[in-house]
Amino acid sequence: MKRRFSAVVAADVAGYSRLMHDDEEATHVRLTALLAAAIYPSIEEHGGRVVKYTGDGFLAEFPGAVEAMRAALQFQKRVDELTTGDAEDRRIRFRVGINIGEVIVEPHDVFGDVVNIAARLESIAEPSGICITSSTYDQVRGKFAVEFEDLGEQSFQNIARPIRAYALVREASGTRRLTICGRTSAPHLSILVLPFENFGNDREQDHFVDGVTESLTTDLSRISGSFVIARNTAFTFKGKAVNVREVGYELNVRYVLEGSVQRGGKRLRVNVQLIDAESGKHIWAERFEKPVVDLFDMQDEIVSRLAQALDAQLVLAEARRAERLRNPDVLDLVFQGFAAVYQGPTPEHLGRARGFFERALEIDSQSVGALVGIASVDATIGAYVLTDDRSTHLSAAETNAIRALSLDPHRAMTHRVLGTVYNMTNRPTHGITACEQALALDRNLADAHAVIGMAKYYLGRAAETEGHIVEAFRLSPRDIFAHRWMHFIGAAKMQLGEYADAAFWLRRSVEENRNSPLSHFLLSAALSRLGLVDEARAAAAAGLAFNPGFTIRRLQASQPSDNPTFLAGRERLYAGMRVAGVPDG
Repeated sequence: MKRRFSAVVAADVAGYSRLMHDDEEATHVRLTALLAAAIYPSIEEHGGRVVKYTGDGFLAEFPGAVEAMRAALQFQKRVDELTTGDAEDRRIRFRVGINIGEVIVEPHDVFGDVVNIAARLESIAEPSGICITSSTYDQVRGKFAVEFEDLGEQSFQNIARPIRAYALVREASGTRRLTICGRTSAPHLSILVLPFENFGNDREQDHFVDGVTESLTTDLSRISGSFVIARNTAFTFKGKAVNVREVGYELNVRYVLEGSVQRGGKRLRVNVQLIDAESGKHIWAERFEKPVVDLFDMQDEIVSRLAQALDAQLVLAEARRAERLRNPDVLDLVFQGFAAVYQGPTPEHLGRARGFFERALEIDSQSVGALVGIASVDATIGAYVLTDDRSTHLSAAETNAIRALSLDPHRAMTHRVLGTVYNMTNRPTHGITACEQALALDRNLADAHAVIGMAKYYLGRAAETEGHIVEAFRLSPRDIFAHRWMHFIGAAKMQLGEYADAAFWLRRSVEENRNSPLSHFLLSAALSRLGLVDEARAAAAAGLAFNPGFTIRRLQASQPSDNPTFLAGRERLYAGMRVAGVPDG
C-alpha cells in the first residue's frame, strides 16, 4: 500500500438534508455553482486536489497544513461573499475539518485515521467554520492573521483517543467574525426547551407533559440573563426528530434541553438531558422519579426541581466555556466567579471568585451580576468566619447588594444575599423579609428557604429551622449548596442539644463538600458533646487545614444574635470546640 504525509480537508454543507427537502433542484444548482466558483479554484490555487465528493460535501488533500488552511480560509470567505444576498434559511454554508498525518493512497481515495478525524472535526464545526487538530494548529499558528480558540480534548465515536481541537475564531483585524463552534455568536444562557416526549398512551399524561414543557420554559426565562426560545417556536418541533446542532444554529442558542416522561405502574419517571447545541455533546443529565398521586399536583414540583438544577448547571457550563477564552467578557467573568463560589467557602475559592468579579467590574462598574457576586463573596466570608475583620466584609456586602438592587430590583439572588447579610448582623427578621421578596420574584430559589431557616436559628427558634431546609430540599434535592443547608440543620440541632442529630447532619455536610471549614468545626463540637473526642479532634484538624487562622475568640466576636436562647447554645458550642482542640485565640 502506498502511503504519504498529507493535510486532509473534510467539508460538508450545514443543514443539507433540510435544504434538499425544501427545494432539492435549487439547492443542487446553488451547490454546483459554489463548487465551481469558490471551492475548485481555491483548492487548485493552493496545490490541492479533490479526492472525492460525498453528496453534500467533499474530501480534499494538500501537501501540507499551511496550503490546506490557505485554501479553506479562501473558499469559506468566497462562499460567504457569494451567498450574502440569499435568504438565511436557504443559504449554503460549509463546515470544515482539517487534519495532518500519514494517509493510505489509492487512485480515487485516501484512507486512515487522519481522514476519519478530519471528518469528525468537520462534524463539530459550525456553518462557515473551520476546526483543526492540535498537530495542524502547531503547523499553522503564527502564519495567518487569524485567531484560534482551544476547544480542549474532544471524544468522537470510533476514535480510540480524545482529540485536542482548535477552532478559527476570527480574523485578527476584527473586521469579519466567523462563528466557529458557536462560541462567539449565541447569547449567554440561551436555551431551547424541546417538547418533552410522552412515553405512554394516556391522554391526561400527554397534557401533563406539555404542561411541564411550558412551565419550564417560563421558569427558565426568570433566570437572570437567560434567553429562552418562546413556547410557540419550541412546540413546532413536537413529535419530530431533531438535529440539535442544526436547531441550535438556526435559533442561535447555546443549549438545548430535551426530556421524556414515562409512567410505570404507580411511579412517574422524568428524564432530562442538557445538550451543548454547538458540539452536540450531553453536558448534564438527571432522572426524577416519584410516586404518582395526581399528575398536575406534581407539575410544579417537577418544574421547580428542573429549573433550580438547570440554573446552576448553566452557570457551570458557561464558566467552562469562559476558561478557554483569551478575552472573556463581563458575563464570562461573572460565570467563572460563581463557579468558584460553588466550590466551597474557603479563602482560596472565595479569593479566586473575588478576582473574577473585580475584573468584571473593571470592565463594567454597573454589572449587576458582578456586584451580586462580590457581595456574595463578602457575605460568605462573614458568615463562615474566615477573617477577624468580619464586620468590614459584611458592610461591603450590604453596600454592593443595595447598589445592585438600585440597578435591578427584580433580581431574586440579590435579595437572598441581602438576607444573609441581615442574618449575620443581628437583623434576622429583615433577613426573612428579604428572602420572602426573593421567593416572590423566583419561586424556585430554594436557597432562600434555607436562609429563612437560618434566620429562625438566630431568633432562638431552632426547632423551626429544619422545616425550611426540608422545603429547600424538596425544590432542589441535589442542590449545589446542599452542604450549606445540612450545615444549617446541624447548627440548629446543636442549639437544641440534639448532638447525635447534629453530628449526623454535619457529617453529611462535610461529605457533600469538604471545603467548608466551619462545618468541620461544628462537627468537632457535636462529636465532643457525644464523648467521641478522637473523632472530634480529627474534625477540628480538618477545619484548621482549610482555615488556619480560625479561633473560638474569632467566632465569639462574630456574634450574629443577642437572643438568649441562641447565646446559651453558643456557649455549649464553644465548650465542645475547646475539647476538640480548636484554639481559643
